[in-house]
Amino acid sequence: MSKHLIEVEHLRQYFPAGGFGKNKRFVRAVDDVSFYVDKGETLGLVGESGCGKTTTGRTMLRLYEPTGGRFTFDENVIFDVEKKQYADMLPYRKRMQIVFQDPYASLDPRMTVGDIVGEAIDVHKLAANKQERYDQIIHMLERVGLNSEHANRYPHEFSGGQRQRVGIARALAVHPEFIVCDEPISALDVSIQAQVINMFEDLQEQMGLTYLFIAHDLSAVKHISNRIGVMYLGRMVELADSYELVERPLHPYTKSLISAIPVADPKQARESQRIVLEGDVPSPLNPPSGCTFRTRCPYADERCAAEVPKWREVENGHYCACHHIDKCN
Repeated sequence: MSKHLIEVEHLRQYFPAGGFGKNKRFVRAVDDVSFYVDKGETLGLVGESGCGKTTTGRTMLRLYEPTGGRFTFDENVIFDVEKKQYADMLPYRKRMQIVFQDPYASLDPRMTVGDIVGEAIDVHKLAANKQERYDQIIHMLERVGLNSEHANRYPHEFSGGQRQRVGIARALAVHPEFIVCDEPISALDVSIQAQVINMFEDLQEQMGLTYLFIAHDLSAVKHISNRIGVMYLGRMVELADSYELVERPLHPYTKSLISAIPVADPKQARESQRIVLEGDVPSPLNPPSGCTFRTRCPYADERCAAEVPKWREVENGHYCACHHIDKCN
């Protein structure tokens, strides 16, 4: 029996992009991604914009219907496309939630903060009466650093950081077990980012939460995550323990990302070598054959063009998809 809270196997999400019949084209947003998350753990998911991180999180929660693959939550099958198994999502919406990237777009401007947080309480019938509903809303707002006065205000009256806190309170209102954090700090000022990350850690400790933390800022993900997965053009290229990945990256793309992390010490910064990738990210409409990273990789050869690298466990808990791990390291 599986001991993992979350298991994703061979997840695929293709979006139609025009054409008919044999000429029908697809954007391969997520292409054969597999990973697991244990209870109480934070799995970070990083990669440049457009690599499929957000689509992975949204497809898991079936905000997008998957093209292929299997997803289990607490040993219950949420979807298995090959077997045409799909769970009724309403009971699982209570157990799995999402914090969206944009705090400006994800809150209804015509609803008060109290109603935004209270909506999920109403849908899942978590309050016996109005007073209990009000108490739950205030309790959630206080948990994220807001107070009872904020409940009657509208989203436009808040700063970006406060709006994101409202979004987090909305997700917490149903007491979930698993939260997809979809770049929850990228739209915030740097001074606010640290506060929000610390709040996520405190909430995880208090409520026993499990996170999939999506971001493109590796330094922030390194701070909050137990393990980190790296995505490139719809595929997972490396996955390892947070410390292990930063100290001993195996994939050339991961090495490039880590070399771009700013270093506070000027002397150390001068000594560190930045690995700059050549070329642009290929289009997911027409990805390269074989290894999708080969067009920007200094180690690429004919095998990389002909064969998709296998996703394998190189060392204990350290997964990588690359033909030339020995050559890169």
